[in-house]
Amino acid sequence: MDKKLTIKDIAQLAGVSKGTVDRVLHKRGKVSQKALESINAVLEQIDYEPNLIARNLKNNKIYSICVVLPNPESDSYWLPCIKGIEQAKKEFKAFNLSINAHYFDPENTESFIAVNESVLNSSPDAVLLAPLFSKEALDAVEKYSAQNILVNTFNNQLESDEIRNFVGQDLYRSGRVAAKLIDSIAQKGQIAIIHFDEKFKNAVHMQEKEKGFRNYFLQEENSDYEVTTLKLKRKNYETKLEDFLKENPKLTGIFITTSKAYQIAEIIDKTKNNTIALIGYDLLDKNISFLNQGTIDFLINQNPKQQVYLGLSFLVDHFIFGKEINHSALLPIDIVNSENASYYME
Repeated sequence: MDKKLTIKDIAQLAGVSKGTVDRVLHKRGKVSQKALESINAVLEQIDYEPNLIARNLKNNKIYSICVVLPNPESDSYWLPCIKGIEQAKKEFKAFNLSINAHYFDPENTESFIAVNESVLNSSPDAVLLAPLFSKEALDAVEKYSAQNILVNTFNNQLESDEIRNFVGQDLYRSGRVAAKLIDSIAQKGQIAIIHFDEKFKNAVHMQEKEKGFRNYFLQEENSDYEVTTLKLKRKNYETKLEDFLKENPKLTGIFITTSKAYQIAEIIDKTKNNTIALIGYDLLDKNISFLNQGTIDFLINQNPKQQVYLGLSFLVDHFIFGKEINHSALLPIDIVNSENASYYME
């Protein structure tokens, strides 16, 4: 085998984690007998040289990676990201790495700017960024690039030649998936796209989801549905939504472009209007509760934990093993309903 295998390659062949392979190679820490036998079988098959991986470790430099994301205490959607960071820290702890999270207020662009300025001043080797505010995120990316700081993004797509990698879903396609789900369960009539608690003009993820959703019905040339858009803010969303429901009695379906589907479901529950089909995003506990009781029909799982973990994995492979970083890694668009929701919960 001519290819120089890395720890990741050996781990994949043996069906174990990178950390387990590292412990076996360097004879430190405990591993199970089954894992040991699997790794040794791979090493024997590839005629492993003890210094092969050492040659891929460039030097003793400690690589610093900063993860910049919304504060999970302000929005629980981001909580799984912490688990993704911790998983990466645990798996890559044998390497010369420093991985740290930096949180900004998801409702405050000034907070986003300030946190990125602080990270910039710390001069990390790379930043894994959740570009929640597209305009400010582009400015931040340019500043990082000017200091030769590598930038990967996750969750929200952002067009910039300075971004090396994006991990997340095809947001346009996820909007089309939501439209097809609505088309399959909603009665003919009016459908509302609801954007909740973010500035639409500065939120590319909302824009892409709406484009995909609307494009589905345009291509279908389905005149049985009228698609409208409603933008809600946390301050007065209850009153505004209740008024909207009264003013639109032919409403048969709602597509919520963020993880706040449960807040819409609460109002729908109060109106006792069980004929409105609801499609939303993400496996928050409250969303799952309304999914199981039937108020929400489907949730699209964006898997934020996996997004962060993969984003960090690509950076580790690049710094430690010199691997090229692919431009994007698109995750599956998982459709979750009350029948399969339990399989997605940790």
